[in-house]
Amino acid sequence: MKCPNCSSKDIGKIGSHQYYCWGCFIELTVNGDKMSVYQVEEDGTLSSLDDLFFGDESMQDFSQIHLS
Repeated sequence: MKCPNCSSKDIGKIGSHQYYCWGCFIELTVNGDKMSVYQVEEDGTLSSLDDLFFGDESMQDFSQIHLS
């Protein structure tokens, strides 16, 4: 799995469907073939970055991603 922001492969699993990129410090949620991207704010809240990565579509098809 590569980070959609920085292409780093240094991604850790933090939940059943949640991942964290240690390269650019964003959180990824993968649910089936859909992915959402979040920025972790200083207070720990999450801000969606889907509009930056996926345009008008809130979700993107990532069925080709294989987690290792």
